[in-house]
Amino acid sequence: MPKRLSEAQVSGYHEQGFVSPVPVFGADTAARLRAELERNEAKAGHPLDFPEKSKSYLLYNWADELVHHPAILDAVEDLIGSDILVYHSTTWIKEPKTPSYVLWHQDGKYFHLEPRLHVTAWIALSDVSVESGCMHVLPGSHQWGDFDHVDDTGEWNMIKRGQGIPNRFDHEVGAPMALKPGEMSLHHTDLVHCSHGNAGDDRRIGLGISYIPASVVQNGHPRRTALLVRGRAVPGGFGEEARLKHEMSEEAKHAHGYSVGLFRALQDAGAVFLEEKAS
Repeated sequence: MPKRLSEAQVSGYHEQGFVSPVPVFGADTAARLRAELERNEAKAGHPLDFPEKSKSYLLYNWADELVHHPAILDAVEDLIGSDILVYHSTTWIKEPKTPSYVLWHQDGKYFHLEPRLHVTAWIALSDVSVESGCMHVLPGSHQWGDFDHVDDTGEWNMIKRGQGIPNRFDHEVGAPMALKPGEMSLHHTDLVHCSHGNAGDDRRIGLGISYIPASVVQNGHPRRTALLVRGRAVPGGFGEEARLKHEMSEEAKHAHGYSVGLFRALQDAGAVFLEEKAS
């Protein structure tokens, strides 16, 4: 028996590549976590951006709380088993009345993991509507194979590398995954998805957490790190990340910079490859 999801939701995930919406906590908790995030921004003097928006759980209490949330982990366990690592996370913020976008893409193209079993939990801290630029997915596309991606350096592209699938799905609308504060969606690493600009009057705020089974193997160099959040790790698999102790301490900043640096090194190596291939 699943812990959090219904049997129909588990079957739907494997058949369609996603489950949405899944309640996690109430609107009051979402408001508290959003307020903590925005206090971090106020202290920094600017909206959350790279590199802090990557692996935010190594820096901020609100993100640490989310990646360890039992309701999230129970749902993830229903899909990938009880030994769970956080490989990466991204804080996704679209300011109101901005054209920020993410092209059609597959997450697995960025992460260099085998087998491709990772699941992204996308947790809403604000209202995430079609108007505000929620995620759109192509149901069943996680079973369509591995698509070529190219780099897009558009000013409003929210992905650092800007990778996207060229031309093939430009005509598609997909299924929107609108969420209320405190709800999440879950999607497979190979599911084709995108999002459009925020035409609303409020910020669109969410945290995307990439959970993987501890048995997953990483490809490429350098060897990256991950955070054990449930069960047991596999010896020699990933470099070990320590759970956050003190928000924005020097220790936390060092650990964050080290882990993000390893992740980015592989991404940037891929960017060079694509540029060489294109030339």
